[in-house]
Amino acid sequence: MDKNLLATRIAAASDKVLVDVVKLAQKQGRRGSQGSWKQFLNVYERKFGSGFSDPARRSRDSLVAFLQTFTDDDGLKFVDNVIRSLSNCEMLKETMKEALDNESPEQRLVRLTLEHPLYLPKYALPSFEKGWAVTKVRKKPKLLRCNKMLAVDCEMVLCKDGTDALVRVCVVDENLKVKLDELVNPCKPVEDYRTEITGVTAEILDGASSSFADIQVSMKKLLSRGTILVGHSLYNDLEALKLDHARVVDTSFIFKSSDGRSPSLNNLCKTVLGYELRKAGDPHNCLDDACAAMKLVLAKIERGVDNYIPLIQPDVKIVPETEMAKLLLHKIPVTVPREKLCELFPANYTIEIKTHKVIQGVGYSVLAIFKNPEEACQAFENLIGSLEKDTSGRPQKLVAIQLDTGRSAGIRVRKMTNDNFLSHVSQKKRPFEGEDSGDPKKLKIDHCDDHLKEIERLNQELRKRDSNQCDDHLKEIERLKQDIKTKDFEITAQDEIITKLKRKLEEKKKKKKKEC
Repeated sequence: MDKNLLATRIAAASDKVLVDVVKLAQKQGRRGSQGSWKQFLNVYERKFGSGFSDPARRSRDSLVAFLQTFTDDDGLKFVDNVIRSLSNCEMLKETMKEALDNESPEQRLVRLTLEHPLYLPKYALPSFEKGWAVTKVRKKPKLLRCNKMLAVDCEMVLCKDGTDALVRVCVVDENLKVKLDELVNPCKPVEDYRTEITGVTAEILDGASSSFADIQVSMKKLLSRGTILVGHSLYNDLEALKLDHARVVDTSFIFKSSDGRSPSLNNLCKTVLGYELRKAGDPHNCLDDACAAMKLVLAKIERGVDNYIPLIQPDVKIVPETEMAKLLLHKIPVTVPREKLCELFPANYTIEIKTHKVIQGVGYSVLAIFKNPEEACQAFENLIGSLEKDTSGRPQKLVAIQLDTGRSAGIRVRKMTNDNFLSHVSQKKRPFEGEDSGDPKKLKIDHCDDHLKEIERLNQELRKRDSNQCDDHLKEIERLKQDIKTKDFEITAQDEIITKLKRKLEEKKKKKKKEC
């Protein structure tokens, strides 16, 4: 990577792009030669330090200086890739804003996707890595004239090395005509075909003749003239294809659910298109999913891009009991060895740690498999960490794990289903033989309810035992919050003083010029 070329790109980037690059570096835990962003601030700006670390409120010089500390090959590629990607998006946004009066519905949907708050974290693709392809952004006049759309969907399997491999890709045009439907040879041993999801088996892949490189070439040809690419959670498909394409429409972004979550493709089909894409438990059909995404975009255009389409609340997803006996440990830094993960759970649990996915150079995820759902649930409850929910509403905890180096690392531990799933199953469950099922009010309490009561009892005991410790922690957190507020106030006051002094200095300079 040419350092001089990168320095030129950093200098040419807008303030907003630089802020977003630093924010992404923070989110991914990236470190330059002077450490993380906060560590860098403690050295670069000793007067203020890292007490006020929001990149948006730091000077451009600070942002540039931090990005210039990325001197290793991986860091240089990261900064270069993100600046190019964000600059492309910014150019697209500005170009579209300039042409708002003549903006086509297709262009409007591209802009809505680019402006979505989740676009940056989801579409910051690692296209600086080996094997990735980046499509070119066309010049302004051609860009605004091209409204052609293609929809894509991919299926992936888990390989023995922990990575995902593309095994099928389907592309359709606006008339739902198939432009590409290929099985792909993964070219490495497969750990899990995920047949219940992908519908792919070893026998089906026996006849796969296309290579990953063949698919990339085909996709670049299809997208060579500024074509808009459509898909549901399209960033997953782009990652599978190792393809960075700027002009996208993501159906999980352009439709809004009442609870703020990203709607599922099946729920969108029920609400917007009036049909069920697949029944519960049925595997995905790659071609059907691509067609569904295209139909949704066409329906959005037909009904008016800016018109709100209310979505029905989705049914509770049925999760197999074997899945409920698992916990997903994800966003694990590569510096955390797998054997350390077992230390999160008490020694009396017998668990199996199975690789789930590896994100090259960033982190990985694993599945902790327990004997039964009750053990998995109890293990989750016993974890000490901040409780939150993922985008699908599933509970997860941010947990700290102590490393042998003395440092700690944060990982997320997530359940495989929502908290209300067990009660939903209890209500839906058929009565046992001999039970009186005539009166629906006489529902029997099953074993699952007993386990839940026992878990709640244990939780109450744990809360009582640790209440004093928790109070101390809360007091310390409150004290730190007050310290931060005080520092924030001091910095704001200092900023105001500096601004006033600058104004006075400018006034004096003007007076001197007049006198001369």
